[in-house]
Amino acid sequence: MTTKDEIIQLLKTEYPTLQIGGDEQGYTQLSADDYETTISEWADARLKKEAKATAALQAQADKAALLAKLGITADEAKLLLS
Repeated sequence: MTTKDEIIQLLKTEYPTLQIGGDEQGYTQLSADDYETTISEWADARLKKEAKATAALQAQADKAALLAKLGITADEAKLLLS
């Protein structure tokens, strides 16, 4: 699993500066504080996404282990529960 600091370093490499605005009004570079806040929020979002994916994989593995322990298939489990 990746740490928040590692993700922040990766994001800072990918996005050395951040700008807000649009083509019509023009763009403004974020202040240093806003840049750090945004990068931190993005890192948090990536960590949450990674944790969710890890939990889903763990749930699949747990289900497969339980079915193997019971000696039944997923279809057989569905029949038993219906």
